Amino acid sequence: MEKSETENAIRSLSAIWFRTLTDKEMDHPSFRSFKAWLRQNGHGHTLDFHSAGGADHDSEVWFNEALRRRWRW
Repeated sequence: MEKSETENAIRSLSAIWFRTLTDKEMDHPSFRSFKAWLRQNGHGHTLDFHSAGGADHDSEVWFNEALRRRWRW
């Protein structure tokens, strides 16, 4: 996948994953848990792309940006 395609997928899948969480989990969404969910649901390939900053770092930034407005502070 291209990096831009991956970004769109991560942002979209973050929102889908978030809706599967319990109320308590919604308080502090876990990127590690999200990554495990991606792999378990056939989306692990979205974490494999080239990036100067690292695919894990970029994916976590997109994850946080996608969920920022949903977090319960």
